[in-house]
Order: sequence, then C-alpha cells, then structure tokens
Amino acid sequence: MTRDQECRQCGRCCEKWGWDQKGGPEDIIPWIANGRTDILRHVGIRFRDGKRGTGRDLTPADIPRIVRIDFWTDERGSTIQYCPFYYRADDGKVYCRIHDTKPRVCIGFTPWNEPIKDYALNCEACRETAP
Repeated sequence: MTRDQECRQCGRCCEKWGWDQKGGPEDIIPWIANGRTDILRHVGIRFRDGKRGTGRDLTPADIPRIVRIDFWTDERGSTIQYCPFYYRADDGKVYCRIHDTKPRVCIGFTPWNEPIKDYALNCEACRETAP
C-alpha cells in the first residue's frame, strides 16, 4: 500500500481513536476567530493556574494561559468516549461534521501509515497491507 492511500471512510479509526486526543493552539485559534462555539464547547482546556473548562468562552487573550487542550469533552468539560462530530450517513460511509476545520490530529491520521498496524481495527484501507 502506498503512503498516499485514500481513506475509505469506514469510520473505524474515528470510532477507536476519535476521542481523548490532545490538541494545540493552532487547532483552536481559527475556531475562536470564527466563533465556532459549536466545536469549542467540546474542547477541554486546562490553564496554567490549574483551572479547567471548555473552550466555549475562550478569547484570543486566553491562548497563552493554556497548558493543555483535550478533544473531546461534554459541555461540562468531562471527557467523552466518542467524537461528537462523527456521522455515519445512509450510504454507510462516515463523515466528519467539521471536516473543513477539524483538528490537526485528525487531519494527519492515516492508519495505513502508522508504524504499529492495528489489524484488529479492521480498517478497509489497512486490510490491504500484510502484518
């Protein structure tokens, strides 16, 4: 399989790894600038002073005080075990409801290129590689 393998939109990687991921300021800055509270309310934030919350009320001035960004949380800031933007359509394919602005960790993930292949994941694209 080549490094430029196409995702088949089976959703298995999102189901298994689409939560409890870490992010950086570069992920949330555009969401703040564009008023994307629909996304930010699912982002866990930890500040230098130890306070925690969601990204819902963040401003650009808050960015330097952030020490940790967690994807994905409920509206109280507790980790949830699924991606709230995961959507399986009638065609059987999985779509990301925030595809055009999803976090870097999601954009860059290609399970067929990972050094340790999780064949139990049963990814349609990964199945074409030998263990």
